[in-house]
Amino acid sequence: MLRTEERQRLARERREEREKQHAAKETQILEKERKAKLQYEKQLEERQRKLKEMKQKEEQRRAAVEEKRKQKIEEEKERYEAVLHRTLERSQRLETRQKRWSWGGSVTPDSEGKTASKRSPSTANLKQAEAAVSKCLSSSAALTNTSDRTRRSQLSPLDSGVISRLLAPTQASLARSKSAATLSAD
Repeated sequence: MLRTEERQRLARERREEREKQHAAKETQILEKERKAKLQYEKQLEERQRKLKEMKQKEEQRRAAVEEKRKQKIEEEKERYEAVLHRTLERSQRLETRQKRWSWGGSVTPDSEGKTASKRSPSTANLKQAEAAVSKCLSSSAALTNTSDRTRRSQLSPLDSGVISRLLAPTQASLARSKSAATLSAD
């Protein structure tokens, strides 16, 4: 009976020892699983953090590119407006010069009405000469086969004088052509 009790006690101790070992193995396995889970979560967090940083960098890069593009568009717009402004100024200067050198032209739009009332007798003579020239030109269609002298002999002395005066280049017309040549060179 003593031996039976001894055997049972030894068997119980071996069972307890196995259970302790089994519990220790379970604890080790659980610890390993916990560590692996922590490591995985850590890696996942690190990956998410890196992705977030990459997204932020990408957004910053896109924003910088967009800002640069907007700046470039703005600069091109300003450059275009400056060129347009210069072109308008040049065309206005050209128009002013052309008006200055044109017959009875005025520099300002307001002065058009004033110039009509301030016309000198030479302007009236000019209108008469224009009428004579237009009459001569209309009648010159019939005289196309005759020589230049024959045509002039058919005109009155006043008309032929006006025509020869109009055909000769004046200082004003020479200055206008010189001004136009300089403007086209610019």
